[in-house]
Amino acid sequence: MTVLDSRPSGSSSVKNSTEMLVDPTGVSMSPVDDLGEGRGPAWLDDWLKAHASDVVAWRRHIHVNPELSRAEYNTTELVAKLLREVGLKPRVLPGGTGLICDIGNGPRCVALRADMDALPLQENTGQPFASTVDGVSHACGHDAHTTVLLGTALALASATELPGRVRLVFQPAEEVMPGGALDVLAAGGLDGVERIFGLHCDPRLQVGRIGTRIGAITSASDLLELRLNSPGGHTSRPHLTADLVHALGTVITGLPTMLSRRVDPRSGTVLVWGAVHAGEAPNAVPQDGLLRGTLRTGDRDIWAELEPLVKDLVTGLLAPTGVGFDLHHRRGVPPVVNERESTQILRAGIEAALGDDALAGTEQSSGGEDFGWYLEHVPGSFARLGVWNGQEKQRDLHQPTFDLDERALLVGVRVMVHTALAALA
Repeated sequence: MTVLDSRPSGSSSVKNSTEMLVDPTGVSMSPVDDLGEGRGPAWLDDWLKAHASDVVAWRRHIHVNPELSRAEYNTTELVAKLLREVGLKPRVLPGGTGLICDIGNGPRCVALRADMDALPLQENTGQPFASTVDGVSHACGHDAHTTVLLGTALALASATELPGRVRLVFQPAEEVMPGGALDVLAAGGLDGVERIFGLHCDPRLQVGRIGTRIGAITSASDLLELRLNSPGGHTSRPHLTADLVHALGTVITGLPTMLSRRVDPRSGTVLVWGAVHAGEAPNAVPQDGLLRGTLRTGDRDIWAELEPLVKDLVTGLLAPTGVGFDLHHRRGVPPVVNERESTQILRAGIEAALGDDALAGTEQSSGGEDFGWYLEHVPGSFARLGVWNGQEKQRDLHQPTFDLDERALLVGVRVMVHTALAALA
């Protein structure tokens, strides 16, 4: 087996995995502790003992060379190459990024999913293997997700026999709405699949712990864009025009308030504005204004009702102002709702991989995650992978300083392998 050199030159040259691996500083890499060592099965222990440093090197190579949504060509090529080297037959998605690959035989099939794309965000971790792509970084941990699934795949490929088929879903474009999960579904990525499982980095959980939850674990997330228009005029004569800035303020404060009175408060529905633009001159009523924000809910049924409700509320709020508007409600992703039996299987996999102490509860997040699209088609469960080292300051996702404890990579491999085995038992 070969691995890509993790130096930040962008080279795709390969070297034999028996050679000493180096990080981008040229310093020999220390072995990464395997927190589940000795828990079996024997072939998994053997594979991780032989290839723990390879797993870290893959993650660092991907981290150094991040790629944005639907541009994950080199990452896809790397994954496909390593899968082919162990005799597997990956199928790249029609868009050219992301791939699907089956391991094992038999009629029963479970899927494991990882996302591959990076964020348009400048990294500021100070790591020697920090991103070399200006303004792009893996600040959400998708480099770790891809690496965990890649390690899972190669470990499973080392087993003499599997109790069924495991489908590997390396998904592009999770960070854009409505998400690359729809690309996978359109390509038949879940055809014949019984269940699907996934992990996501969580910097609030210490490495070695996995957060699970039955029911909703993320929220639906939509984008709102509201464009207002007015004849404009002089601020000394607001009665002769339609006061666009006042109308903006009415919607900014009024729409979240009205939603809180029209939607069940137990649903976790929340509207937050992130951008507002109007005018330049202090004595001129502007003709155009713009509002952008996100609308989130933890309830699948309420999510289906929000678009017409928001339009009706905006119409009512702006009618007295005389200001015209154009509302673009961009539906995003549904909430991830973990099915009970699948979550019990996942918990059994975690216990087998790491022991009872690894299990942790987790709260529902108001963040969006397109894994929810898969759960519209098959049952499954999504869990949070602890990546905090327990000592340094916790650094949140989608921040320039986000980093992770690389021991979590081996933890993730063990959990995914054992979950697949438990699902096929």
